[in-house]
Amino acid sequence: MPGVSPAPIPTRRFGRTGLPMPVLSLGGMRFQQSWSDLPPEEITAESQANLRALLEKAVRHGLHHIETARHYGSSERQLGWLLEQVPDPRRILQTKVPPHPEPAAFEAELATSFERLGVERVDLLAIHGLNLPEHLEHTLRPGGCLEVARRWQAEGRVGSIGFSTHAPLELIGEAIASDAFDYVNLHWYFIRQANWPAVELARAHDMGVFVISPTDKGGHLHSPSARISELCAPLHPIVFNDLFCLSAAGIHTISVGAARPEDLDRHLEAVALLEQADALLPPLLERLEAARLQALGADWLASWERGLPAWQDTPGQINLPVLLWLHNLLEAWDLESFARARYGLLGNGGHWFPGASADALDAAVSEAELRAVLTASPWAGRIPELLRGLRERLGGQAVRRLMAE
Repeated sequence: MPGVSPAPIPTRRFGRTGLPMPVLSLGGMRFQQSWSDLPPEEITAESQANLRALLEKAVRHGLHHIETARHYGSSERQLGWLLEQVPDPRRILQTKVPPHPEPAAFEAELATSFERLGVERVDLLAIHGLNLPEHLEHTLRPGGCLEVARRWQAEGRVGSIGFSTHAPLELIGEAIASDAFDYVNLHWYFIRQANWPAVELARAHDMGVFVISPTDKGGHLHSPSARISELCAPLHPIVFNDLFCLSAAGIHTISVGAARPEDLDRHLEAVALLEQADALLPPLLERLEAARLQALGADWLASWERGLPAWQDTPGQINLPVLLWLHNLLEAWDLESFARARYGLLGNGGHWFPGASADALDAAVSEAELRAVLTASPWAGRIPELLRGLRERLGGQAVRRLMAE
């Protein structure tokens, strides 16, 4: 909202970690120079100057939590060079390392993270990408990755241990219920609320809850459609979504994936309005829902998910739940940039974004084959044509997945 001055960022107790977590966290996935782990001589002075300015602004406004990852390209190395140059006595440093079937390989990756960051200790370590049952097994089994992390913790090199995930809800719940972790990084924001039971379960286990990428994965709100901007007015969609997330009980912090200092501004605006969220949000939520209802109809909204097979059980591994969700986002709020990116990632996203797009329909997969797995869906007769419409509108451009998005 124009004219609102940024407020100091409040903190929330980050579950049983006990850490005073700022409600905005500085995510390290977008300030890096490259998705490759560049050698030192290839990192430019310009890139470092940009990151220095970003860190200085973050410290000034109270974004004391920085989170990065082993596979965020040059992020760890660039950050490590600047941690001492941009001091912050309240800094909370987090990195993330993916699970591995060989604990020694996991430990080697962990050691590389510390070397890149130039630190002896991190406050938070996440097992990065518990997306498949085998990832959880590699982590929790006797002698597995968690035992390595616990040993580093016992040596004083790691503070609290959590996990990040793009997994189905059931697997997230299993990881939380293991009570092996102190916090979780997961997806939950306005356009994707299916993980709410996991947030509630984490709260019951007194775990910290960190929301991943609410701006980008929350609908490309950095470049919002005219439709979503109109529906969120007078708030910017980023401000609306931040307030939506931070008003929910059990959410402690949301990631700000900033590439440059000015990317912080909308999020600081949201913090300034946080105490007014109870008054600001209801009319916007009502307007957004009315637009969705008008575009899609009450019958579709009540039953579109019913009877859909999992992508693993669909010919061509077509991910029907995701594709129809994208259809809904397009029709209701015109989130075409986001939908195009997600559509292009299907078939290229591995376990981070599994399943395939609708491109195979009428080629490798016939309509008859598709209908054969839709017998429990009340929309079996309509879905093939919806998929063709999505393919025509969004297809034709594969997207290289972000390994650690």
